[in-house]
Amino acid sequence: MKKPCEALVLEGRRETPMSYSFLIIVLIIAITNWIAVEKKWKTVEYITKPGTMIALLVWLGLNDALGGSMIWFTLGAIFSLAGDILLILPREQFVAGLVSFLLGQLAYIIGFFSDPPVFNFIGVVLALIFTANVVWIYRHVAVGLEAKGERRLKAPVLIYSIVITIMVFSALMTLTNPNWGTLEALLVSAGAILFYLSDTLLAWNRFVAPLPHSGLVVMITYQLGQIGILTGAATFYFG
Repeated sequence: MKKPCEALVLEGRRETPMSYSFLIIVLIIAITNWIAVEKKWKTVEYITKPGTMIALLVWLGLNDALGGSMIWFTLGAIFSLAGDILLILPREQFVAGLVSFLLGQLAYIIGFFSDPPVFNFIGVVLALIFTANVVWIYRHVAVGLEAKGERRLKAPVLIYSIVITIMVFSALMTLTNPNWGTLEALLVSAGAILFYLSDTLLAWNRFVAPLPHSGLVVMITYQLGQIGILTGAATFYFG
């Protein structure tokens, strides 16, 4: 049960419960995308990759959950959609896509911090764990960038790595925030971790060493991550 903090939280409260039935369509589009990625059905992939984020935004719209307290999460989803499109173009726009996702991560961070987190010992431990993790991963990615002659990408990738780590941390802090219900906190936390895992696997496969079925695993973790973040946040603010 959520405690008042919370004009911000109460602002989004609704008299009728949210409908989750449209999420079945979101999942069908996402699963179709996973099959297309694995089977290399490019035309289907071009439609279903951005189609999953569009469907999530439609679900938010059907529940009148695009604005108000959800505005930052809506912006995060829109920037992510732009990143999806930029990375799937015939001539991939990697840097532009990275910037779009960076803006999306910043929007999610602001969204999570709109309801101030409760900092405690658990938060410090989580911060240390994720800091150590991103340092370890970035060191390997940086070596890969050097080897591939992509040194110019080291700074943008480092900045993105730091920002997505803060996003994951801000999502995990909902677990210690008494204003967040257990289900909503678990959804956004799992979603953020999956999003982080997706980007880590993408960078590792692209710059360090090829991974089996990387495209499939990256898309599964990414899209489930987005579903977790957006459904958890929408349920918290509007459920």
